[in-house]
Amino acid sequence: MARIPHVALMIETSSVYGRRLLEGITRYLRTHRSWSLFLEQRELDSVPPRWLGTWRGDGIISRWSSPSVVALLREAELAVIDVSDRRPPFGLVRIRNDDRAIGVLAAEHLLERGFRSFAYCGFKGEYWAIDRREAFLETLTRSGFASQVFESPWSGPGAEPWEDEQERIGTWIRSLPKPVGMLTSNDVRGFHVLDACQRFELKVPEEVAVIGVDDDSLLCELCRPSLSSIVPNPEQIGFEAAAALDRLMGGGSVDFEERVIPPLGVTTRISTDVLAVDDEHFASSVRFIRENACHGLTVEEVLERVPLSRSTLERRFRQFLGRSPQAEIRAVQLRRARQLLAETDHAMSRIAELVGFDHAEYFNVAFKREFGLTPGQFRQQAQGDRRSRGTSPSARGEAEA
Repeated sequence: MARIPHVALMIETSSVYGRRLLEGITRYLRTHRSWSLFLEQRELDSVPPRWLGTWRGDGIISRWSSPSVVALLREAELAVIDVSDRRPPFGLVRIRNDDRAIGVLAAEHLLERGFRSFAYCGFKGEYWAIDRREAFLETLTRSGFASQVFESPWSGPGAEPWEDEQERIGTWIRSLPKPVGMLTSNDVRGFHVLDACQRFELKVPEEVAVIGVDDDSLLCELCRPSLSSIVPNPEQIGFEAAAALDRLMGGGSVDFEERVIPPLGVTTRISTDVLAVDDEHFASSVRFIRENACHGLTVEEVLERVPLSRSTLERRFRQFLGRSPQAEIRAVQLRRARQLLAETDHAMSRIAELVGFDHAEYFNVAFKREFGLTPGQFRQQAQGDRRSRGTSPSARGEAEA
């Protein structure tokens, strides 16, 4: 009888992110050899566990990245997979979020809503937050816009008392040119920003539109108004971490030092449900496209709804969105396709039909041109999210069309 590997999971269960990582690991184990598991449930980067230095198991999947724990992990004569993201890589095989892709997606989400003033509110010194911030700012710069930045420590000696921190955040937001589209480094920071807006009587989303990261549905719905959020894919990170650890424990190797997993998309809630453009006819045409693009909509049908010539409509779309009306129709169709691929088991031909493509072959070409993956490849990456949670297509709330 084959020996069962002994594996320690150093992953916090107190956060929704940690629990989703564990769901991905569980999904892997359902279809592969069993492990004997020990779950270390303490908070991230707390005092190193006494057992770690003398652990006689076969492997560890770790979210801890404090220097003392890292030293023990690097010295351990066993297989280790790092799924942390608070500090730069430290020589172990690492699998984490594509935080740059998250920053790009946030910028695109706010640009699509017509914002011309932008801001970022985050936590200082966090490795994952730095990547999100830099990609957000770079994407805006390429589009011709700058962004204001506010950062403060998440925890530790430099963190201010809650009331003082909220006063500083609110004063900063009040000073920004309005309307402003804002990325917060995660949903926790989004909660802080929305609370500050409420205290300072700033209208959300009309004056301040806010998007967070993590799609923690409980926290997002606890916010007032509810918080839009980028959906990462920790289940896939957990699944791939388990697969890599299994290979290492079996005497094999992995062909990467670090792998990043892209986000799944955006869940749009009230905090960004706005079009920040002072042009009634343009705003009306965008709403019409976003409501009808997946029904085979044409630019001619859009022109029937607004008193604008085709050249004027084209000019305003390029002015406010940086693309043509036809490109906006295609973008809406492909975002909806991405959602259906992640959340349903529909055949590719059926998805092509549902999002308004006449031919599945052209749908495949357009999808790969936009996202760099075939629809099948994207589904393979994304399907773990729905299966590990056991959710239905509507379980996350109203995702972006």
